[in-house]
Amino acid sequence: MTTHATPPILAVPGATPMLSARLDEGLARVDAVLHEVIDHDDAYIAQASGHLLAAGGKRFRPLLALLAAELCDGITDEVVRAAAGVELTHVASLYHDDVLDAADIRRGIPSVNVTYDNSTAILVGDLIFGKASELIADLGAEAVKIQARAFVRLCAGQIRDDRPCPPGTDPVDYYLGVLADKTGVLIATAGRYGVMFGGGSPETAEILTAYGEKVGIAFQLADDLIDIASDADDTGKTPGTDLREGVDTLVVLRARASVDPADARLRDLLSRDLSDDDAGIAEALRLLRAHPALQQARDEAVAVAYAAQDLLSPLPDSAAKSALQALALSAVTRIG
Repeated sequence: MTTHATPPILAVPGATPMLSARLDEGLARVDAVLHEVIDHDDAYIAQASGHLLAAGGKRFRPLLALLAAELCDGITDEVVRAAAGVELTHVASLYHDDVLDAADIRRGIPSVNVTYDNSTAILVGDLIFGKASELIADLGAEAVKIQARAFVRLCAGQIRDDRPCPPGTDPVDYYLGVLADKTGVLIATAGRYGVMFGGGSPETAEILTAYGEKVGIAFQLADDLIDIASDADDTGKTPGTDLREGVDTLVVLRARASVDPADARLRDLLSRDLSDDDAGIAEALRLLRAHPALQQARDEAVAVAYAAQDLLSPLPDSAAKSALQALALSAVTRIG
């Protein structure tokens, strides 16, 4: 499914001034590594590789790695490099996503496949994956194995996302499994790396891995709702993208399951191919925005965020723990 450009959420509610200062410094170090790594002797390759980085982004995954490290001994050079490796893996996946989605806009600017072409977008995405792997390789064999397993899940999630739910499988369970693979796994990896290279225990690493996956699911649930509930001026992307692509997000699944005769028109629209039907998209958005399924999906996204918070309960109280609890909820309060 499409990952939509959304308002930044890097200002973590509840973070103390001292913690915020350390996070700001850590993110600046991550950005410096990112720009150093994607540079290239060939000016064309360097420009294409830096296309999305130049557009900014929320840096959500690096932030989580830094916060996870703050639960332990703090932000080290290894934490910074691991955070950059995860972010590069994410950025590379966006290059491929835009080709698969035939996207026009990413982060409020023309997508790389539009600015260059599909072949360049795919190859540069591969190049950035290679750069990410090079960064992670410097951190040891265990880190490489973790990244490889995350990459496998990321690809599997994309494959499953592009296929219909198999017969006999609950469509909501299938959808949430796709989100866990496609979005949750990299955020989980960021949390694990932060603890690993921040001097934390294996038990804390497991907690942050599970927390990160839940937050990733909540984050994507919010993005999918934003695609329905928000305006293009707010998101930098045309609403209804998932409807146009035929992606069955949670609100669509909940609306389609309605047996209310008053929803017959909406169910009919959601069963159609809307890829070239601007009027149908507009009508479906209008009906979905007024439908109880939208609030139901919002509530479910918030419930996942609270479940992520609960996973942190065994950890001792600290400024970093409070910030992580706030971060989980801020991932879904973007919905509006």
